Amino acid sequence: MDNFVVSARKYRPQNFNTVVGQAPITTTLKNAILNNHLAHAFLFCGPRGVGKTTCARILAKTINCTSITKEGEACNTCESCVSFEKGASLNIHELDAASNNSVDDIRTLVEQVRFAPQAGKYKVYIVDEVHMLSTSAFNAFLKTLEEPPPYAIFILATTEKHKILPTILSRCQIFDFRRITSNDTVAHLEEIIGKENIKAEKNALQLIAQKSEGCMRDALSILDKIVSFSNGALTYENTLEHLNILDEAYFFKLLEHLTKQDLTQAMLLYDEINQKGFEGDMVLYGLASFIRNLLVCKDPASAKLLESIEGWREQYISVAKEISTPYLVSALNLLNEAEIQFKMARNKRLHVEMAIIKLNFLQQAIELSMEDSQVVKKKLVDSHYPIRLKKIITLSNSVVTAGAKLIIEQKPVVSKAAVAKTTQATEPIAAAAEPITAAAQLPKEEKGSNKNLLAVLQNKYGEKYKIEEVIDSIALNMDDLKKCWDDFTLTLETALKHSAASTFKLAQLDIENETHFTITVPALTAQKFVEQERINVLERVWEHFHNRAIQFSILVATSEKEDVPLHLSLNSKQKYERIAAMYPLVQELKIKLNLEIYY
Repeated sequence: MDNFVVSARKYRPQNFNTVVGQAPITTTLKNAILNNHLAHAFLFCGPRGVGKTTCARILAKTINCTSITKEGEACNTCESCVSFEKGASLNIHELDAASNNSVDDIRTLVEQVRFAPQAGKYKVYIVDEVHMLSTSAFNAFLKTLEEPPPYAIFILATTEKHKILPTILSRCQIFDFRRITSNDTVAHLEEIIGKENIKAEKNALQLIAQKSEGCMRDALSILDKIVSFSNGALTYENTLEHLNILDEAYFFKLLEHLTKQDLTQAMLLYDEINQKGFEGDMVLYGLASFIRNLLVCKDPASAKLLESIEGWREQYISVAKEISTPYLVSALNLLNEAEIQFKMARNKRLHVEMAIIKLNFLQQAIELSMEDSQVVKKKLVDSHYPIRLKKIITLSNSVVTAGAKLIIEQKPVVSKAAVAKTTQATEPIAAAAEPITAAAQLPKEEKGSNKNLLAVLQNKYGEKYKIEEVIDSIALNMDDLKKCWDDFTLTLETALKHSAASTFKLAQLDIENETHFTITVPALTAQKFVEQERINVLERVWEHFHNRAIQFSILVATSEKEDVPLHLSLNSKQKYERIAAMYPLVQELKIKLNLEIYY
């Protein structure tokens, strides 16, 4: 039985024209060979499996070819090309820097550079995974890399360019290899299965290309595995099963249940997915990619960014038209947060189910936050306001005297006539300049009556409005403040907050003015305890004094002054003057040597 050769080796490109997805680089190299503009050092960098080492070998073979074609390709028939194909060429040396990364390995390489080639024009040194060299090895390589003999060419290959010293980068001609597109990968796979007489559906090849993520070597390895798994017949179903990929049909069904807020069916569908062996992180990742694809399909101009097989393209575009952009953006953000926190969750399944529950009610949350088809942003307020503003309905045929203070709360059901008479929110009551007077508008039967304003309003508007009289605020005084403070301290003790309660007992209260008082505590730690209870304290004080304008500040009592050593309390100039006074010779030395002192 013949030895099996994997596709990645069997179909490895042998000339520049067969390299997949790197046309700009191969064209540059061919033109450099034809015009004899070869650099002495090349650096091929890029992701794994995109053709870096392959291009290095093709370049090494081509520049030593004795009969290069007009297109800049090797002839593959001359003695140099034949010996290269057999692996017997003495002009090409490959070094794996991952296992030969010491200074001695580089010195051995440098020693070999001294000898001119016995046959051919160039000696080519290919150093793979060059970023694995140690710093000492890089430094030993610098001089030779900068000024090599005219017959020596170095080709360095790496997947991590950022790990290479800048001094090495500046001495090389750098080529950045890109990931191979899905279309190029599918075309190359179709060419291979045609040569191997393998039956494969195009959807299956697109799945392989999507799974390989731009790496041709991975795509060929996956192809070999699935061919063995399916006995030479690749279908969409067995490819899904082998690659352990969630079918996008599940995500379309899940989205349909979520948009209809059918939580039961959504949870049952996730249970079905879970029973098939798919972990929660795969569900979150797949659903996020699905939402991302829907988002790019909202605009025909960005639909080309869709990362999916062709069979789902039309369904993506049709579904994207029915889903609002705010929902997709919010869902993508929610899934991203859930995916980040998945590793920290102890109950993985519950974590994914919580994300599904949030997505189920996401549309309802968005509708509540929309006003005139625009998203309403909540305004964050740092400070506390003592007064809440409310809309006040104008009262016709009534009198509001200077001494009366009213808060009128409108009921939910209001007639259109009342809405038409609604005025804008008034300024804060504390800043009101003048009272509203309208005595002339009182009904005749009420002008001479002894009823107060509250009775008049209750008789006339009692059925539509709830009228409450505002309680006058109490002036800030030490007795009431101390009583309120002691009551709150007792509350802390009841809540078993003994440290905070002790701090409150030691605190000293001082009234600054009618709306502000200070709290003096003995240490910074005590200040933190009071700061933690600030909101609760203010609520208690506001309720007691009926005044939400009251605020307080926290002060830390000054501790006893510590004795500071003399040499620490003096600045540089004072230290010099003190030394000069104690040792006059220092001052004399400064004058004789004409010294300047920088303090």
